[in-house]
Amino acid sequence: MEEDRFVIIFTVTLLIIVLTMIFVYVIFIRKKTTLLIEQKEKDMHFEKELATSQIEMKEQTLNYIGQELHDDLGQKLSVVRLRQNQLISKLSNGEKEELNELNELLGECIQDVRNLSKTLITEQIIHFGLVESIEREIQRIKKLRLLKIEFITQKHDIDIAPKHGLILFRIIQESINNILKHSRAKNVSIELEDDHERLKITISDNGKGFNTKILRDGSGLKNMALRAKLIQAEFSIQSKLEEGTKTSIIYHKNLS
Repeated sequence: MEEDRFVIIFTVTLLIIVLTMIFVYVIFIRKKTTLLIEQKEKDMHFEKELATSQIEMKEQTLNYIGQELHDDLGQKLSVVRLRQNQLISKLSNGEKEELNELNELLGECIQDVRNLSKTLITEQIIHFGLVESIEREIQRIKKLRLLKIEFITQKHDIDIAPKHGLILFRIIQESINNILKHSRAKNVSIELEDDHERLKITISDNGKGFNTKILRDGSGLKNMALRAKLIQAEFSIQSKLEEGTKTSIIYHKNLS
């Protein structure tokens, strides 16, 4: 009887252990599957947002190139044509010297075309880097003569994944666009603080400011916050009426 009782107890205990292990395994598999699905959805959302950012950058770049072709290269080529007409009518002894001048001017045009063609590349962060891309954007804004922009950075080369750099660049662009459209600011400061663990980006303006509680749900703010969330960056906006606005993005490199 004791042996039978022992066998029964042992069997029941073993059965409980096996069932417990199966239960734990099933829970583990379900949790793992859920995490994988969430990660996949997150990756798909990131890729979608990245594609949207690339399209927006391409549209802005094409507009910029169109302006440059019209305002800069168009004028230079007009000068070349005028000079050619003058040469045809003159045919003087100084023809050689004037042709050399034309060659120099054509050389400038060719170099301009090459520089502009680089901006057609969708993922410009890969080719220019985050800092140079910001500098190019600032130069584009300065031509509008609507803002004075100060760019402060201790480093020119920042170690950051190109795709994440593109997202950060889009946040900066969105912030600048909001300043141009709504702030009535005259001065803007963009500061980059970079170390081994994080990159902090601060964008400040002296515009009219706004009530962050009222405009927290604006589409522009939502876009910036969403993009920051995609790369697990901290995003915050501080603003006071008639005192300006300060936007901060903190990107943690160890989470990328």
